[in-house]
Amino acid sequence: MISFIQNMTLLSSLISVVDVAIVSYGVYRLFLLIRGTRAVQLIKGIVLLLLAVPVSNWLKLSATHMVLKDIQTMLIVAIPIVFQPELRRALEQLGQGRFFSQVMVYREEVDVSRMIDELARAADRLSRSRTGALMVIERQTGLAEYAATGTAIDAAVSAALLENIFVPNTPLHDGAAIIRGDRVVAAAAFLPLTDSAQPGSELGSRHRAAIGISEQSDAMAVAVSEETGWVSVAIEGRLYRRLEDRALREMLFRYLRSRPHPPSLSRLWHRGAPS
Repeated sequence: MISFIQNMTLLSSLISVVDVAIVSYGVYRLFLLIRGTRAVQLIKGIVLLLLAVPVSNWLKLSATHMVLKDIQTMLIVAIPIVFQPELRRALEQLGQGRFFSQVMVYREEVDVSRMIDELARAADRLSRSRTGALMVIERQTGLAEYAATGTAIDAAVSAALLENIFVPNTPLHDGAAIIRGDRVVAAAAFLPLTDSAQPGSELGSRHRAAIGISEQSDAMAVAVSEETGWVSVAIEGRLYRRLEDRALREMLFRYLRSRPHPPSLSRLWHRGAPS
């Protein structure tokens, strides 16, 4: 009888360990799935909100605590809506059998200075030849969901590669090249268009996409107009136009080598010029 009880206890403990291991691995794969996407920033905001509820109660902030509790209740409805793209991608991968096999590799050490130099040289050459281009540089907010809409590249950033991607009438020229660290991770990627530009303005789709991605993430987007050859940079929902090579390099260094600060450039974005 004692032996039977011991065996049952051992079996129960083993089942509990397997149960915890399955849940832990599932959560781990879920984190891998959302890593490199905007969902990471959203989760940080949700965690801070959840932590603020007990803190406000401990500090006896009755009104603040009541509001935070109401917001916490609304999250039950909001979370499936906010994370709809990630949930959809998880279900698609589960159906395709890739949810438990996907491995994401991230390179931590990057040569930002070399990347900026290569990108600036490419922008200058594309500007001189009036070749339309859109290059998006990922910062803190991941752009994996947008990179997935394009063609995977995973090659070191170089002026020659970027110029070749945007050769007119080639398969990859229509869309954005997405840069993570010092690698071009994808080309011909589709980006969201901004709603801030008024209908009828002369802002083209390339520049609308540049502003759109900068509104929905902290990415920098470098656009080259095929009509005028102007080089523009979109960041934080604003478009800075007609940047010379030196101004472009300064702006890239300012945002990519330090924490974001509002640039002191005189050319704030305007809608009246051709794109």
